[in-house]
Amino acid sequence: MESYKTIEKDSMSEIEEKHSKFICNIFKVKTVEEAEEILKQTRKKYYDSNHNCYAYIINSDVVIKKCSDDGEPSGTAGSPILNVLEKNNLYNILAIVTRYFGGTLLGAGGLIRAYTLATTKAIENANIIQKEKGYIMKINITYPNIEILKYYFNKNQIHIIDSEYKENVTFIIEIKKEQKNKFIEDCNKKTINIINYEILEEKYI
Repeated sequence: MESYKTIEKDSMSEIEEKHSKFICNIFKVKTVEEAEEILKQTRKKYYDSNHNCYAYIINSDVVIKKCSDDGEPSGTAGSPILNVLEKNNLYNILAIVTRYFGGTLLGAGGLIRAYTLATTKAIENANIIQKEKGYIMKINITYPNIEILKYYFNKNQIHIIDSEYKENVTFIIEIKKEQKNKFIEDCNKKTINIINYEILEEKYI
């Protein structure tokens, strides 16, 4: 997967349907273990609720999807939450919708609408962003080339994570896949003068 969408920040929403309260919390997660730990903590936080229904999609070595109705009628909670995540093409995301029963039965259609709406509103509050395949690179340069390289990074929106100033200068950068190829091409053409570079890690940025 060259790129994927996720949320910019954790978020929440709250709606009411026939006196039942639906609270949706959505989280950025990277692993199943992280998602399961957040689920455990959320159940503790809303210990007095009737249901904590959820869905998550994790993009690791393989795409992992899971959802749960947590006691609601089959297919009325977990699947609608998951459908919203899938419809928005979101990955590395966990959505938990907590329900406090208000005394009036909503029926299957009412439940599906409520869980769908609560999840949709939380995603709108979180803002969707694009993640692309990239790299963490270490660049070694001489002091006279510092400003030239910084200008290049700024112009191409390449983020400097860290820097070290010793005999020479070392920059640790985040760089997207297509930017990396162009950067190496420019180095080979001597458009940019560096001592050497090293790819430290491949990741989504």
